[in-house]
Amino acid sequence: MSRIATSQGDALKARAAKVIPKGVYGHQSVQAHSRRTPQFFARARGAHVWDYDENRYIDYLCAFGPNLLGYAHPAIDEAYQRQMRDVDTCVGPSARMVELAEAYVEQFQHAQWAMFCKNGTDATTIGLMSARAFRNKRKVLRATGAYHGATTWCTPMEPGTLPEEKAHFINYEYGNVDSLRAAAELAGDDLAGVIATPFRHEVIQPQFVPEAVFAQEARALCDRADALLILDDVRAGLRLSRECSWAAFGVAPDLVAWGKTLANGHALSAVTGNERSRPAASDIFVTGSFWMGAAALAAGLETLSHLRTSDYLEVTVRLGERLRAGLEGVARQSGLSIDQTGPAQMPLIMINGEDGER
Repeated sequence: MSRIATSQGDALKARAAKVIPKGVYGHQSVQAHSRRTPQFFARARGAHVWDYDENRYIDYLCAFGPNLLGYAHPAIDEAYQRQMRDVDTCVGPSARMVELAEAYVEQFQHAQWAMFCKNGTDATTIGLMSARAFRNKRKVLRATGAYHGATTWCTPMEPGTLPEEKAHFINYEYGNVDSLRAAAELAGDDLAGVIATPFRHEVIQPQFVPEAVFAQEARALCDRADALLILDDVRAGLRLSRECSWAAFGVAPDLVAWGKTLANGHALSAVTGNERSRPAASDIFVTGSFWMGAAALAAGLETLSHLRTSDYLEVTVRLGERLRAGLEGVARQSGLSIDQTGPAQMPLIMINGEDGER
């Protein structure tokens, strides 16, 4: 294979390095990757993206999650553009906010209300604040190494944070019922809530779906302690189920943080909750100038309509299983050692070296 030309991409990287910290910061930084790794993209359609040198790629990352139904989905983008012609960000919300909240309450069995924001971190922070406001308690249980966002209470990186910002979290081993119970005992009467992802999906770590008893114990523990159960469904929401991801376990969280997929690439996240959590969510003050923008909400309505009436979930599972089987075949033929973990529609594929390192 000839070397891929990257002249315009390299030039953009050089320009960015002069005016942007790290060139590109956060999860989209590719500083640790090969120089040939593309970083800037000119356009996207369906499952493909093109860099500025007209090289085409399949985007297996799905824009790091938001791209559920393919780039430039015509009906969703038309709903967004149609709403833009009327009003988007304004001095007050449009009817789209009420309509989407009603649609979520109808769609999700646990939900009696919804609030809207822009990022997954916004949504998990609303959940955290609501749990602490619920009974004016402080301690929250979270899994060791779990990722719940990129602000100071939850970022896995230490620079710019203070130990005090994480002082009232107690860690448990994900999927381990005994560890969860022990963490609750440490919290004692100060337990505000438990936050968990629907399955273990930390970056570059083997993934696994917990046993149902783990989710059920988290629910029972919160009931006993008069605390709130928060499901961080930002990454997995609507990829594992048309419901919240723990519905398969018969578990209804008090609060669910949603993000990424809600508007198929348009900036929208949400928190849904039950009546028990409504007073606390009403008491906290959270806001953002763009949170109630009507265009993303219109895109969210169109996205949900498509999810309700299509077989997108079944197709996603089927394609994920085909990808897995194909990779296994390639690995056998080439002598590569690979590990594939997690659900078929959200797989983690790791290539092992000769010494067993990934």
